[in-house]
Amino acid sequence: MISPDFLIFDGHNDVLSKIFNEGGTVRAASFLEGREGAIDLAKAKLGGFGGGFFAVYVPSQFDLEFSYQEMEKDSYCLPLPEAIEWSTAVSVVASQVAILRELERLGCLIICRRVSDIYSAFKKQKIAAIFHIEGAEAIDPDLHMLEVLHSAGLRSIGPVWSRPTIFGEGVPFSFPSTPNIGAGLTELGIRLVKRCNELKIMIDLSHLNEAGFWDVASYSNAPLVATHSNAHSITQHSRNLTDEQLRAIADSDGMVGLNFATAFLREDGKMLSDVPLTQMLRHLDYLIEILGEDRVGLGSDYDGAVMPEELTDLSGLPNLIRAMRVHGYDELLIKKLCHENWLGVLHKTWGN
Repeated sequence: MISPDFLIFDGHNDVLSKIFNEGGTVRAASFLEGREGAIDLAKAKLGGFGGGFFAVYVPSQFDLEFSYQEMEKDSYCLPLPEAIEWSTAVSVVASQVAILRELERLGCLIICRRVSDIYSAFKKQKIAAIFHIEGAEAIDPDLHMLEVLHSAGLRSIGPVWSRPTIFGEGVPFSFPSTPNIGAGLTELGIRLVKRCNELKIMIDLSHLNEAGFWDVASYSNAPLVATHSNAHSITQHSRNLTDEQLRAIADSDGMVGLNFATAFLREDGKMLSDVPLTQMLRHLDYLIEILGEDRVGLGSDYDGAVMPEELTDLSGLPNLIRAMRVHGYDELLIKKLCHENWLGVLHKTWGN
């Protein structure tokens, strides 16, 4: 077992949308009993998974198998999925929030609204879950639903997934490409940023295009955070962050979580699983070089993408910690990367 010092707090997973697709709340017990996916209670215990951001995500109608096949090519640019209707999004979000609450009722996790809640969950040996929304399609122009969801525990939101919303534009899955694609935030997007600041809801920059990133940097008074993104200088994928973006995050005392999705790790941008852990360490080294040791963590994207062969599910996380040690990271740095940096940026953002 991993030492409690190396409990891993993760910037992003998609288990809620996977359970939603598998049948909804009636399938929540699979988290206890064991699922075929990357995340369940047994795998969490084996991997030293202490918790993280549990994303609520409204799926687009597209052929995932076709998308992954395209992303195995030398170059690709998948079209942006169409925008999601508000009524559809609200229904799906409500269903996935119900799954999260059912997981809490079953004793699988604790929904955390404060940093102290996360420490309490760690102490109780329960998974600490942050209610996060990836793509703000369920938020109405008046932001009333933002208030409702905040009351239900929402503490982190990405204004977009990789498709347009009334708040801004996302980046397509494109390689080689920069994130400088499309327009910035809309007026509604600026209002969303300001209201999230007031409510102390963290704003996630992953999936947002570069113009939108700079708008958030201009209007937000909170640290800039990308929960699951990598270094564009190593992998020239539209989903990765340029050096200029990384420096802006550092200047704001923000945070980046290393994405395990192989297309954002490999230099050739392919969504293939044969990725050595040394390639992940290359990204970590680069992020640490620009951001510093206190602003980098992990943002796996488990249950949402193809993972490296040694990290196919939570039970593989000790492999990454061993690789960090072999690479020369000391115990203090490993502890920061595993969870301390995430808790630090949440304290700065939430104010508790």
